[in-house]
Amino acid sequence: MSEERTEHVVVVGGGVVGLSVAWRAAASGYRVSLVDPAPASGASHVAGGMLAPLAEAWPGEEELLELGSASLGRWPEFAEELSQASGSPSGLRTEGTLVIGVDGADREELDNVAGHLARLGRTVTRLTGRELRKLEPALGPSVRGGLEVPGDLAVDNRKALVALRAAAEAAGVEFVAERAEQVRPGAVELAGSTVSCDVVVISAGAHSGSLHPALAQKIRPVKGEILRLRKRATALPPPTRTVRGPVHGRPCYLVPRDDGGVVLGATQHEVGFDTEVTVAGVRDLLADAETVMPGIAEYTLLEATAGLRPSTADNLPVIGWLEPGVLAATGHHRGGFLLTPITADAVLALLRREQPEALIKATDPSRLGGQQ
Repeated sequence: MSEERTEHVVVVGGGVVGLSVAWRAAASGYRVSLVDPAPASGASHVAGGMLAPLAEAWPGEEELLELGSASLGRWPEFAEELSQASGSPSGLRTEGTLVIGVDGADREELDNVAGHLARLGRTVTRLTGRELRKLEPALGPSVRGGLEVPGDLAVDNRKALVALRAAAEAAGVEFVAERAEQVRPGAVELAGSTVSCDVVVISAGAHSGSLHPALAQKIRPVKGEILRLRKRATALPPPTRTVRGPVHGRPCYLVPRDDGGVVLGATQHEVGFDTEVTVAGVRDLLADAETVMPGIAEYTLLEATAGLRPSTADNLPVIGWLEPGVLAATGHHRGGFLLTPITADAVLALLRREQPEALIKATDPSRLGGQQ
């Protein structure tokens, strides 16, 4: 039984982070309302669902790697709790990740990643193209080498969102299907009304910057286009592992789904709040995917969508108090799903007026400057 608490918490934003914070807070005894005109419809709905801190490691982002690795370790327990609370599958996949390269420049980039991880005391397994094709026969002859990252995970984003909505409802979260226009201590301003509360948690993704002065110009949208495909009866099955890496210098990933599907992404463009899918984006994604997995040309193209990653200047999220009564849990860039467990834990600690774990210090809003 959760402890009954008197505080009313309003979570603004119904993506993976907002839904998780709302569910966990309600399960801990808080009265919780979630404000979003269409929960689970934004960037979280579009996401590939990779949980891959090692595969995405890059020099200069050591704090992000540590944060992601800690959150990755919590995903199996988080997924189990989610399944039990919702009665639905969490969508977690445990097969691991292959990071591949095609030409010499791609393989040099993989060498840099492997060397960087080795200097941090983290190891990955180097594989030849032949060894990669033994693991994943769908990979084509253009794949010349790569790295195996068995500890990385993935999640079916849409299954997880369905489960999170169900878990939140079961925990008693009230859903307010309106758009928040402004946040201040003790209140969330809607189009024609106000929701009063004790604490507001801003988890509105790329739109968080418009809700509070401390986040203005600090959270920017980064557009990503994604394709969803499904195997036809005559086609080779997709890989069982996530396959990702540079293809002639362009980032590409293929994330399998349980139904013979695959999510293909992702472009990355700084174009404001534009969410239209471009011909060039689709062309590049399909061309790179066919280089990695020639049989994908026989797949059915189900969907082409674009989402807006909420990004910060240092790619770290923003988790902490903006002022008394207003918390931020936003700015997760590519790592919304990956960082959800550690973010939810940190927000719960802050709601209890406790000090979150030391890793969260790197995400404190004070690093952004401005009003905190």
